[in-house]
Amino acid sequence: MKTILFIEDEETLQKTFREAFQNDYGVIPALDGEIGSKLAKTEQPDLILLDLILPRMDGFEVLEKLKKDKETKNIPIIVLTNLERVEDVDRAIELGATTYLVKANYSLDEMVAKIKGALENSND
Repeated sequence: MKTILFIEDEETLQKTFREAFQNDYGVIPALDGEIGSKLAKTEQPDLILLDLILPRMDGFEVLEKLKKDKETKNIPIIVLTNLERVEDVDRAIELGATTYLVKANYSLDEMVAKIKGALENSND
């Protein structure tokens, strides 16, 4: 079973996504950037969902750290945030994010469909 590491500090959103994916994928929760970056290395998930506003280490720092590490650099990372500024989008893509989704612009079903599509297109 493919796994998703979800680095998000909102527990309600963690629960919602875990329920949305539970039949198809394993979901590993991380409530802050520091724990998330450690779990990425130890768990080697198939995909990472990453919020940018996080305690202890923000999403940009996590993204940069993971893309510089040879053990985690090839894991696709979807940024899932409410930051809409062009500078934030550009920075995340430059640091290696695969996709940038603004939470407010998508319904839960649309986000789940995009994430499932990304997982299905990733190499096994």
